[in-house]
Amino acid sequence: MIRATDGAVRADGAVRADGAVRNNCLVRDGDAAKSPVKSAAKSAVKDAARDLRGIGQAAQELGVSVRALRYYQEVGLLTPSGRTLGGNRLYADSDLARVRRIRELQTLLGFNLDEIRTILAYEDRLAQVRQEYHAASDDADRIRLLTEGTSAYRRLRVEIDEKISRLVAFRDEIDERIERADRLAKGVADSSQ
Repeated sequence: MIRATDGAVRADGAVRADGAVRNNCLVRDGDAAKSPVKSAAKSAVKDAARDLRGIGQAAQELGVSVRALRYYQEVGLLTPSGRTLGGNRLYADSDLARVRRIRELQTLLGFNLDEIRTILAYEDRLAQVRQEYHAASDDADRIRLLTEGTSAYRRLRVEIDEKISRLVAFRDEIDERIERADRLAKGVADSSQ
């Protein structure tokens, strides 16, 4: 029987709490023993399914609202790894890591959602380039991939430098206002004596 913590998993990623998988079709628990699926395949699907969790559990683990997860999906920042037969979203560990990255870019570094989308697109492509590089057997392909990766890192660096420039300008503006307020306070204090 192929079973996740919250149900059975179909090869297409759908999960059902009262079933198991046989030939890509859901069957009831009692029928699962007759499944022709080999144990290695069972184990792989079972391991993949075990890491999936519903939207409520994912939100709780991340410390965000369910609405935030839905919103990240709506704006194209997050795609759940699967869905239940009823259409409920299912999230894998990699999805949770992506939300943590989104939150880090948002809260710690001050990027807006458009900037985050751009950064994530670069990071996604760079991950693909790394995989292609390790799979490549031809030196010309490796050089092409290294060049593409370096170019992507440079473009990402430009995005970050632009953000830093805007932050520095904003900080300088705040410093000027602090100095102006300090001068005004000193002037008021001097005139009242």
